[in-house]
Amino acid sequence: MKITLLTVGKTNDLSFKNAISEYQKRLKFYISFDIEEIPALKNTKNLTEDNQKQKEGELILKSIQNDDEVVLLDDKGSEFTSKQFSAYIEKKMSSGLKRLVFVVGGPYGFSQEVYNRANDKVSLSRMTFSHQMVRLVFTEQLYRAMTILKGEPYHHE
Repeated sequence: MKITLLTVGKTNDLSFKNAISEYQKRLKFYISFDIEEIPALKNTKNLTEDNQKQKEGELILKSIQNDDEVVLLDDKGSEFTSKQFSAYIEKKMSSGLKRLVFVVGGPYGFSQEVYNRANDKVSLSRMTFSHQMVRLVFTEQLYRAMTILKGEPYHHE
């Protein structure tokens, strides 16, 4: 199985880029993982929030394949401890999926069409994080999940 983190916009801050890259390097020893970036929309000041969500939603849906399992990173999603998240990933890995896609939306969230396409929603926290922070937290938690599954000493209870 391959895991993809699909994001709207780029990570510009070098400190975030470096930290995300470090966890991406570590993950390659456990699972196929990549990050796909959808370019941020231009001239958004001329768009309503709904128009922006709609346009971003179209781009998100174009990046998703028919047989993908799609999980939105959404504050209304299921919350997990790190161990519970590792069990969630393990269940997905053993289900025979080809690709599991986690999606980070734009600044206003997801369009209804994206919600309709999603198979699940996961919340990293009830708090709001910058999108760059979400990418880092998700990548670290995925790495943590893999070390938990392998019984390695990275995670402490």
